Amino acid sequence: MCRKVIEISAQMWYNDCMVRFNERMPRERARGMNAVVLAFVGDAVWSLYVREGLVFSADYKTGMLQKLASARVSAKGQAALAEGMLEKLTEEEREIFLRGRNAKKPTKSKSASVAEYNISTGFEAVIGFLYLVGDYARIDELFAGEML
Repeated sequence: MCRKVIEISAQMWYNDCMVRFNERMPRERARGMNAVVLAFVGDAVWSLYVREGLVFSADYKTGMLQKLASARVSAKGQAALAEGMLEKLTEEEREIFLRGRNAKKPTKSKSASVAEYNISTGFEAVIGFLYLVGDYARIDELFAGEML
């Protein structure tokens, strides 16, 4: 087991617990994680997923890429996408979504309503869970045919 994170001068040093890129977490462990932690991971994964999709789909300049990505990774954009995703969720994914949506969050959104922000947190929790367990195909499946 790895040792704990050591905080030194506002920098985090990880002692003997580096993970490999795309390392998979056991499903039970990921399921037991705090939903806001899953959303933390899901936020980063979703941002990369959207950015990668934009880069592969068209030859835009970075300013346009940023504008398009921002609309899709915002709480409002995620909440809109979540509506179409909800009916496709498995029972396990729906439970994670609800935990994320209902979780007490440490921050508030500046540009989205409380409802949109809560839905986006549930959305991110599902994405984070699927990423951590290595189910990348399921992420693609959930958004097949969606305009990213």
